[in-house]
Amino acid sequence: MARYSILKSFYASDEWIRLRLNLINERGNKCEHCGKVIAKSKDIIGHHKIELTPENVHDHTISLNPSKIELVCFDCHNKTHKRFGYKGSKEVYLVYGPPMSGKTTFVRQNMERGDLVVNIDQLYSAVSMLPYYDKPDNLFSNVIGIHNQLIDNIKTRFGKWHNAWVIGGYADKYKRERLANDLGAELIFMDVSKEDCLSRLEVDEERKYRKDEWTKYIEKWFETYTQ
Repeated sequence: MARYSILKSFYASDEWIRLRLNLINERGNKCEHCGKVIAKSKDIIGHHKIELTPENVHDHTISLNPSKIELVCFDCHNKTHKRFGYKGSKEVYLVYGPPMSGKTTFVRQNMERGDLVVNIDQLYSAVSMLPYYDKPDNLFSNVIGIHNQLIDNIKTRFGKWHNAWVIGGYADKYKRERLANDLGAELIFMDVSKEDCLSRLEVDEERKYRKDEWTKYIEKWFETYTQ
């Protein structure tokens, strides 16, 4: 309940009320998603492109930043947040490529709050409390068990997640395409050369004591990759 009281206080604040009215005066009374004219100003929703949370609501570069706020109608706002029957289809993306190609960064930049992300490196971190790049071999069976359960959840569309992102190397074309078909996933390839991956590894501070290990990961991916 504390979460909702913090956000409710923000939306009742003079700063938010004044900003919203100023945006309506500047942009007019049309929904910025569908273009519908909204007759009453009280029905114009100020939608934050970055969903507000108790952690970011006091960051005014997010909560009071006009460039991160859209004026929308109730229907479009509900569709965006998948509320009140606007469930929409759950999209699934299989993001693959070599180590150091930027897969995780890409997902972070494109996912939304409430999406499900399956990343075996992060699963290792979750069960070991070690950095995500330190993956003890003896934990593999536990990690892969969790991974496979999450993959099954995506196949069956179990849970209330919005979209799902599966991150991995998936160098083998047959296994990659079979998984994508099983999940109904769109394939997203991080097309980065071996030289670029190795260059990124050279300047990566987190892996500076594991460069030999990660060099082998990169070399192996490019040796086994099939288009």
